[in-house]
Amino acid sequence: MTTATAEPTDARPAPPPPISLTDAAARRVKDLMARAGKPVLGIRVGVKKAGCSGMQYQVEYVEEARPFEDVLESKGVRVYIDPMAVMYLLGSEMDYEETKMQSGFVFRNPNEKNRCGCGESFSV
Repeated sequence: MTTATAEPTDARPAPPPPISLTDAAARRVKDLMARAGKPVLGIRVGVKKAGCSGMQYQVEYVEEARPFEDVLESKGVRVYIDPMAVMYLLGSEMDYEETKMQSGFVFRNPNEKNRCGCGESFSV
């Protein structure tokens, strides 16, 4: 006698990634990776305690994946999310902006409750 196992019919869709990238951010990540001077897998996004509002975004090269990191593959780049930062980043968008006075990654984070005057740190 053979028993058939049915596939579950209530399969849940995959949750959205903790962070999304704009086209400008993806282009900048590709450019930075090409100029890294060493082999890199992508970039890592995290948060650290710093600044006058309490927390600061952190972006660095990834030479080796760490345990429990979420990995977002989007627009031709890989973004590794520090597991300790996921709860602070959920729903965020990472962009890259250039003005006459500055350039850098910009985070649009719906979880932010406050941001310092210089824009370097935030609180949730």
